[in-house]
Amino acid sequence: MRRLLLVAAVLVFLAGLQLYLFPLRTADWFAWTIDVPMTAVFLGAAYWSSAVLEIAGARSATWDRARLGVWTVLVFTTLTLVVTLVHLDKFHLGAEHPGSARSVTVGWLAVYLVVPVVMVALIWLQSRHGGATAARVERERPHPVLRWLLVLLAVVLLGLGVALLLFPLDAARLWPWPLTELTGRAVGAWLVGLGWAAAHARLIDRLPSIRPLGLTGATFVLFQAIALLRHGDALTWSSPTAAGYVAGLAVIALVSGWILAASGRRPT
Repeated sequence: MRRLLLVAAVLVFLAGLQLYLFPLRTADWFAWTIDVPMTAVFLGAAYWSSAVLEIAGARSATWDRARLGVWTVLVFTTLTLVVTLVHLDKFHLGAEHPGSARSVTVGWLAVYLVVPVVMVALIWLQSRHGGATAARVERERPHPVLRWLLVLLAVVLLGLGVALLLFPLDAARLWPWPLTELTGRAVGAWLVGLGWAAAHARLIDRLPSIRPLGLTGATFVLFQAIALLRHGDALTWSSPTAAGYVAGLAVIALVSGWILAASGRRPT
């Protein structure tokens, strides 16, 4: 499981590199063409934050501290596989696309076809093997307000993510910049993954075990803030959707900072 998480971290880092640094070259260097640069950098930031989650899971001393990242990765990769198969005609598989884009697409399909299956098998083996879990003590539990913020994040992210997955064009009206069916569902898969992580963190209810979520959320907000500075002209800043997006980032930043500060004060 550690090795799989490390390999996955490298792969999502490379995906984030293509999207975040070269959002205008997706026709040549990515699995499908993304016309709106802000969408590309949003997805790139999400991939880089996922790399942090996977590295944190791989470095965890116990399964208790790794499972949040493992289950989140499984949920996201499974959803992204479904989105890929639904929109396979949009991917760079034909001879009319550059060889670089076709190579990336083949790699994309290989990753999303293999990783969910291997991860399910490893989770099953891990459950049979057991593994050390830390006993819950009261001082390790998150503050009640932090617990409710995790619930709020889970409800909002899961709700919007599921809406984008099922009704991408209708739900895109709630998003602050234009989305297509494919990019709407791609964003929806990430939102469901983040919402799942928040819900799982609330269920785990132990600060040391949810610290990876704090690291991931902080990374996500940092790179999304930089993305807004680079491509914020894609948003209509006077709109309620832009205000809601910024408010959502602020809540994620608050929750992530609180988790890191609280878990850092306690022995892990």
